[in-house]
Amino acid sequence: MLAEIRGRSQITIPAEIIKSLGISEGDKFDIVEKDGGIFLCPVVVYPKDKILKIAKIIKESETDTKAQKVFDSVEDLFADMGIDV
Repeated sequence: MLAEIRGRSQITIPAEIIKSLGISEGDKFDIVEKDGGIFLCPVVVYPKDKILKIAKIIKESETDTKAQKVFDSVEDLFADMGIDV
């Protein structure tokens, strides 16, 4: 598939790729140049306060295993923390 650089250095990713990867408007990517190629790597960005909350839970779990909650999935963990996924 060919793509063309447009104004402001923008490239349109073909619809087939967008659909197959489940990409949607607003998704974020790390852009890497390596060996003459350009690679887009999808990333998830969480607010710093949410990451600090996760770090606190991990630290507490290391010191108090009796009070540790067990979650069936990451989604359940995030829901318990009030994070919408």
